[in-house]
Amino acid sequence: MSAGRSPYDTAPPVAAAILRVGLALLIAFGALAVGIARWQVWEAEALTMAPDDPLVLAAQRSAPRGPIVDTRGVVLAETELVGGEARRQYRSVAAAPILGYWSPVFGTSGLERAYDAELIGLAGGSPSEALLRKFERSPYDPATLHLSIDLRLQEKAAQLLGADRGAIVAIEPATGRILALVSSPGYDASRIADPAEGPAYFATLREDPASPLLDRATQGLYVPGSVLKVATALAALDSGAVAPETIFRDQPAEERTGHVVEGFRVRDGHHPMTGDRALDLRRAIEVSCNIYFARTAVLLGGERFRAWGTAAGFDAPIPFELPTAASQLTDRPPGPNGGFRDDAELANAGYGQAQVLVTPLQMALLAAAVANDGVAMRPHLVDAVEWSDGSRRATAPEAWRRIAAPTSAAVVREAMQQAVEGRWGRAFAGAAKVPGVPTAGKSGTAELGGSGEPHSWFIGFAPVEGARIAVAVVVEHGGRGAERAVPLAGQLMAFYLGLGR
Repeated sequence: MSAGRSPYDTAPPVAAAILRVGLALLIAFGALAVGIARWQVWEAEALTMAPDDPLVLAAQRSAPRGPIVDTRGVVLAETELVGGEARRQYRSVAAAPILGYWSPVFGTSGLERAYDAELIGLAGGSPSEALLRKFERSPYDPATLHLSIDLRLQEKAAQLLGADRGAIVAIEPATGRILALVSSPGYDASRIADPAEGPAYFATLREDPASPLLDRATQGLYVPGSVLKVATALAALDSGAVAPETIFRDQPAEERTGHVVEGFRVRDGHHPMTGDRALDLRRAIEVSCNIYFARTAVLLGGERFRAWGTAAGFDAPIPFELPTAASQLTDRPPGPNGGFRDDAELANAGYGQAQVLVTPLQMALLAAAVANDGVAMRPHLVDAVEWSDGSRRATAPEAWRRIAAPTSAAVVREAMQQAVEGRWGRAFAGAAKVPGVPTAGKSGTAELGGSGEPHSWFIGFAPVEGARIAVAVVVEHGGRGAERAVPLAGQLMAFYLGLGR
């Protein structure tokens, strides 16, 4: 056979034509088989869960959604059929920021949206069940969501916050399980779900200047004030910019005169008990010394401070079942000096002022990481999804970020205990002490530039070793940290540790 000639060239013309047609059909049927396998097997579950899938649309109107229960099995949300139409009922107004709502008019929010396909019953189970579900007489298998929150703690947190605007996040440091997540003011999800009352009620919520539909715990951005000193300390210790024994010899005199950075005068002097004593890092945290942390931030430098913040989860939304806002150390993109305009902004950021904005969830994770040897676990609300056949998809604990070395976390943990229990710290955060339990924390007073009373903050955890709960509390315009957030956090931690779970 000469080079370049096909074997078909030696066959009779008719036989060659048949071979070509057969080969073309074989290729065509092979491609069709691959396509069928892709759409009917590999992509089947994704297609079944697509929002515009007819099964999904039909299920959203009439299928009985699965229940949502707390960590003890208490039903938080369930479906009732009223006049042949599914209507969602919610047990507790306090849980609205977590559960969200399901409405035939307004759709879904919260976990009702994040786990819509599972609650409808078009996702999960075994792969073979997912593949055959479309062809079954009843294709729905609504799943049950088992949450990490304890309704008793959730309602206690809401009760303590009362009519004040603000947010509370409680987390289990070693696992990332959210124990409570409260946003105030809130709303009644059952009223939104009512097709008769829902439209008028929803309109009032949207027009309310207090923004009750905003989940302040995950999307509220607040000036943090002194609770950010915990972050500054970790960043400086990790970088080697300071050591636990570092002092600034001019600091005592600057308590009276102020510390000047590029023409801006940092004021302090709210801890006269320290007198002429130059504070080290632990003592500076205990008495919440602004001047110490302004100087520490400048010594650390903007680039290292910004890099630490990014590594700790700032500058991007936190991966979570609910939407989250991104916390920031400055409102400018990374660049020279880390994006900080100058050292004056950097100094102010060191003690939680300037352009720093944080979510309560971010600060709860910061406190939890200090308790957990510097590791922030990925936060989650859903412990498991369970189907009618008993199969479960559990959420395993997962390390999210290492935000500090264990040695740095240990130093700050000790300092935070002194900030609650120490001779000087008790004046600022002593009301957070859980009776009989070693307790750590940091209070904060976030000044708002003359626009009303400052925000009241506290972050902390208990017990100090082997912490079972870490919290972040912010009360909008609540005054100094010691006035509102500190005692609230102490009562909440004591309540949880007393539940005897």
